[in-house]
Amino acid sequence: MAARNNPGTGQEARTIVTTRVFDAPRELVFEAWTNPKHLVQWWGPNGFRTTIRAIDVRPGGIWRFVMHGPDGVDYENRIVYDEIVKPERLVYRHPGGEDVEPVQIHVTVTFEDHGGKTKLTMRMLFASAAERDRVIEKYGAGEGAKQTLERLAEHLATMG
Repeated sequence: MAARNNPGTGQEARTIVTTRVFDAPRELVFEAWTNPKHLVQWWGPNGFRTTIRAIDVRPGGIWRFVMHGPDGVDYENRIVYDEIVKPERLVYRHPGGEDVEPVQIHVTVTFEDHGGKTKLTMRMLFASAAERDRVIEKYGAGEGAKQTLERLAEHLATMG
């Protein structure tokens, strides 16, 4: 698994990219990303739990959830799905707001078939390099993404 978090210039300075190959077919990995019964099993970094308030996985649909931190802090989140191409790609945004964590991010997740395995690439694009750096500092976004994908790998092993 690789995560590129070095600033650079232009769009690179606003992006966190995390890649991992899973020993599971992409249809199964895509299912784990879109089915609420699976999402609650792995979503979030180590020590976090997730409660789904509502989820509508379609373009324009909204996913409302709470990430319960190991320190007892609850993080309200809202994701808006922009594009869903089963089982190839998910595009969504976390628009922030007064009722959720103040993070604005655009995420593209791709699922590539690699001979029965799946190469997943998660590209998180922020409004600015400063915002990207703030989210890394405050929320541990880069390391959190790696831990979340590790938890996904563990869950995938129980699915198939």
